[in-house]
Amino acid sequence: MLELREVWKKYGRFEAVKGLSLDVHRGEIFGFLGPNGAGKTTTIRMVAGVLRPTSGRVLVGGDDLASEPERAKARVGYIPDRPYLYDKLSGGEFLRFVAGLWGREGREVEERIDRLLELFHLTPWKDELIESYSHGMRQKLLI
Repeated sequence: MLELREVWKKYGRFEAVKGLSLDVHRGEIFGFLGPNGAGKTTTIRMVAGVLRPTSGRVLVGGDDLASEPERAKARVGYIPDRPYLYDKLSGGEFLRFVAGLWGREGREVEERIDRLLELFHLTPWKDELIESYSHGMRQKLLI
């Protein structure tokens, strides 16, 4: 499902990630642990396609992020530490906006929005501006 092959990320002379190789198979749960500056966030950003490795390969579901970025990124969900949201939209409006970016609209989208808001206990805030959401609520909205 996820393969990293000799992945390096350099910033000038600084080596943030040094020749990392790993495999995560379907159904496995994998976490990154280590001290500050160990390359955890940099690696996650490369897997999400936010950063490009200096060298090496990242494959998601067999799709190479370098040569098939759209296919690979379609399999990855990524929520940054400090996500940008449109604070002047309501939660429901934001989800409709994102659905529209993916070319989705109509009744099916509205039903899915309602199901997801209920799943994450955000239904009471559907019509409230995102600026009033807590940090945790904002992250739930992005999932």
